[in-house]
Amino acid sequence: MSANRIIAATPDSRVTAVRASSWGGLFDCAHKWEGEHLLGMRMPAGLRAQLGTAIHASTAKFDAGRLPGGERVTVDDAAGVFVDTLTKPERDVDYTKDDLTVRDAERIGLTLHSMYCLDVSPQFEFQSVEAKLAPVDIDCGGGVIVRLTGTMDRARVATTPAGAVIPDIKSGARVIEKGEVKTKGRSAQLGTYQLMHEQEHRAPTAGGQVIALQTTSKPATGVSPVFDAKRVMLGTEDKPGLIEFAADMFRTGLFPPNPQSLLCSPKYCARWSSCIFHE
Repeated sequence: MSANRIIAATPDSRVTAVRASSWGGLFDCAHKWEGEHLLGMRMPAGLRAQLGTAIHASTAKFDAGRLPGGERVTVDDAAGVFVDTLTKPERDVDYTKDDLTVRDAERIGLTLHSMYCLDVSPQFEFQSVEAKLAPVDIDCGGGVIVRLTGTMDRARVATTPAGAVIPDIKSGARVIEKGEVKTKGRSAQLGTYQLMHEQEHRAPTAGGQVIALQTTSKPATGVSPVFDAKRVMLGTEDKPGLIEFAADMFRTGLFPPNPQSLLCSPKYCARWSSCIFHE
């Protein structure tokens, strides 16, 4: 898919917006994704998800203070943001969904927060932290426009000798395996951020990067090498990218189910009770 197909939507265009963070879900189980993002079927978050939200809030507060002209924030002050976000969620949280207590979540999160602020953040020279980017409309033919949307939630833009790099914080119990940061499955979100950042700033990016914060009983951190994430979105001259595959779904209105998805469960899917495909 050529970059020159990034356009402005017209009033008669059929536009489907896809948040950067939801691309993985679209191709894991499109049926579940349609329920959540097009039909408004939602479920409460689990405590592990809220733990991730709290870590991202506190580390963003700290990193924002490191920006040029920013007001410096201490590690302890930013830790207060973590505790407030964890214990005063702004969304519904199902505390029975995960095998984790609030006390353990607080201990793990505060440890990771300190590790990030003291060891990981100093490795980067940030240009921006969780910046808001204008949506990008891509003409996929047949009157279908795929709109890339979303604040760069949990992501930063860093200055490197090769150009701008987009590091994205990923938290969870399995973000590091055998000492290596997992990048598999991360390209869709990071590639979307690359495309949106390039369109807004009219300049290429050098790639994406994953900052891993492992939320196990033994917290750990890691940083992946820089990699080209946007290729999976745009494809190549002879192979379509994810945007074109998504456009086919939006064009036909068919969102295939995946009964073998790891999230195919009444615990994680709001569409479970009306779905016939998990039988």
